Amino acid sequence: MTYGTDRLYEEVSYVAYHFHWPLDDILDLEHPLRRRFAQEIGTINQRMSQGG
Repeated sequence: MTYGTDRLYEEVSYVAYHFHWPLDDILDLEHPLRRRFAQEIGTINQRMSQGG
């Protein structure tokens, strides 16, 4: 199974937007680690939107 190009762009853009990391640095991350960063950003955003 391959990782969809659209999903990859989404994930990389999300991490780049929130962490301001260069594209090459994000692409160098292994997929599970990059996915974990995206999940953590989502958790942080959710907490902030709930005022906590």
